[in-house]
Amino acid sequence: MPGLTRLTAIFLFTLSLPLIAAPQQFDVVIRNGHIIDGTGSPWYSADIGIRNGRIAAIGSFPNAHAKAVIDAAGLVVAPGFIDMLGQSELSMLVNPHVPSKIFQGITTEITGEGGSIAPMDERILSADRSGFEHYGVAPEWTTFAGYFRRLERQGMGINLASYVGATQVRRMVLGEEDRAPSASELERMKSLVRQAMQEGAMGVSTSLQYAPAPYASTEELIALAAEASKFGGIYATHMRSEGDTIDQALDEAFRIGREARIPIEIWHLKAAGKRNWGRMPEIVDRIDKARASGVDVEADTYAYTAWFNSFSAFIPPWAHAGGDAKMIARLKDPATRARIRKQMETDSKGWDNEWQEIPGPQAILVSVVQNPKLLQDQGKTIAEIAKAENKDPIDTIFDLLIEDPGMSVAVFGMSEKDVAYALKQPWVSVDNDSQGTAPTGMLGKEHPHPRAYGTFPRILRKYVRDEKLLSLPDAIRKFSALPAQRMRLADRGVLKAGMWADVVVFDPDRIHDVATFEKPNQLSVGMEYVLVNGVPVIAAGKMTNALPGKVLRGQGAQERNREHE
Repeated sequence: MPGLTRLTAIFLFTLSLPLIAAPQQFDVVIRNGHIIDGTGSPWYSADIGIRNGRIAAIGSFPNAHAKAVIDAAGLVVAPGFIDMLGQSELSMLVNPHVPSKIFQGITTEITGEGGSIAPMDERILSADRSGFEHYGVAPEWTTFAGYFRRLERQGMGINLASYVGATQVRRMVLGEEDRAPSASELERMKSLVRQAMQEGAMGVSTSLQYAPAPYASTEELIALAAEASKFGGIYATHMRSEGDTIDQALDEAFRIGREARIPIEIWHLKAAGKRNWGRMPEIVDRIDKARASGVDVEADTYAYTAWFNSFSAFIPPWAHAGGDAKMIARLKDPATRARIRKQMETDSKGWDNEWQEIPGPQAILVSVVQNPKLLQDQGKTIAEIAKAENKDPIDTIFDLLIEDPGMSVAVFGMSEKDVAYALKQPWVSVDNDSQGTAPTGMLGKEHPHPRAYGTFPRILRKYVRDEKLLSLPDAIRKFSALPAQRMRLADRGVLKAGMWADVVVFDPDRIHDVATFEKPNQLSVGMEYVLVNGVPVIAAGKMTNALPGKVLRGQGAQERNREHE
């Protein structure tokens, strides 16, 4: 028995020895940074271990093995930024690296403003052909499922999700006509929303300033939003008015939310037009009261005093009926042209009259043209073009639209105080409201709004560092956890174990925007590392050309996939 006793003693001695854990294994470890986790909490110190695209652990890992180690000493480590309205559906197919986005720290974009990339048919393809040809894109998809397959086959530098546009489904059924749908037509429109939601759309959206969207009644929009609500969707809206009749537009949005039982996201909240400057506190109060009454409504902003939209929005909605060809014909007809001019020059609450909202033609900057003959006009104001051509400014607008109905412009029509007041509201997140672009290649020939390159770094420079309107943790919350919560992205937006590793590492003292209205095609500065699903797309301040982005699908597609598992 002595041998047995000896073995027992050895066993007991072994049990008494301290356990030595094997070193943890990670793909990436981020060390020594100040972690601002997205919740609004103050920074803290820790290491972040990333494995298989997700945050595997947060803590202290001095002995961890990693394929790559990022030393974030003196830098902020935060969740990747979520762009609540991005517009990159087509430009992502031109340059999937979207440098203008990643150098801002954007790792996820939500898009689809009223007119979405799908559904699509031959009639829409024909009507929109100039836009596709402008970017050299040959669409072979007709549904979201087909478009998402195209993106996944190609690869993306960031994650992307999309709404289905109410305008898009209206065009599929009614074309550009100014009329209400019949009962059967409305059912067809609802079925298109239903299909889009099952294929991954995040909700239904409206852009009610741009024809043919203004032709839709509130009841039509409620019916479409209610269909999206069945699949856990959101109603996102560029409201019918952001100016003189914004009260009525807000009431319409609240009604849609209540009756369709759907959360509301108000895109690019603003008090548009010189007569409305100073009204943002009143607008915010109306939204706060709606929230207090139980309406689930939030908003976002890009925090510049100039908006950016289709130049044709200066033309009253009735003149768009039938599409661009009919609008051009009306602008060429002397009597109809005179009627359009009179309406632009007359105060009216019947439509969002942008001509009445601005100080003058010097407040309209030509930004993106589709007609190459007009490239010399990019970066010029309507006042400058009118003077050079010895024309009246309104005639200049008409003649430019005849030559290029797809032109886009920046419009200086907001006050800084209103912009800042909106930004600081706790339920306001941030949107870029511009497509991903690049300083070089075909996209670099355009003259976009500087927000395309600078929105998020500008907020960190201007409103956090310089003016101290926001604290850094609060700004990060607006960039990450708040939009993730709104979009129901339960596994993104916060730095926590188990979440997808969308992470930014930046210098809080150096980060800033460079893009200006005069020279917009300039990348922001200060992002040292940007990781998308655990893979660096920026490393040591330089683009890696990796394409680790994912298509993010809504609840309808997730439930459908579970049913088929």
